[in-house]
Amino acid sequence: MRLWTTLLATMLLAACASYSGSGLRPGEARLEDVQALMGPPAMRWQEPDGSVQLAYARGPLGFHTFMVKLGPDGRLQDIANVLEEKGFARVRARMTKDEVLRVLGPPDFSRSVYFKARDELVWDWRYCQIFGDPARFLVLFDGASGTVRSTMTQPEYFGRPLFREHCSR
Repeated sequence: MRLWTTLLATMLLAACASYSGSGLRPGEARLEDVQALMGPPAMRWQEPDGSVQLAYARGPLGFHTFMVKLGPDGRLQDIANVLEEKGFARVRARMTKDEVLRVLGPPDFSRSVYFKARDELVWDWRYCQIFGDPARFLVLFDGASGTVRSTMTQPEYFGRPLFREHCSR
């Protein structure tokens, strides 16, 4: 029984490390290390200076998107969950869709909606609010210009706190 408990605990720790990349060390880990631990990224951007940005979206049912930044030397610089207030504050009016993707990573495209009457496209990201309640961050794009018109947050439980799912930070 002790062997199975140890094996299960080891597997759970490995899964947690691969989910967020927490076992990777800045300045040491390289692209191969990141992909071996976290898998293939949902999106990838090559910068003119040779640096690379990778988006690891853990949705649509997950609450995190981890942005991995590799320097021009190919070594890990930073890993951060961008689906939190600090990341949302970086989304500004008149940003393009590509700029929003670079800040937040891919949305839950299955929940994207176009409102013809308003000529507005809405993208949706699931995240954990500060006290552990699940919520949605919405970016509303002007249909004609394709740029951000506004943003908003929306709790997932819609006034039914008895059935609310809590998420881990």
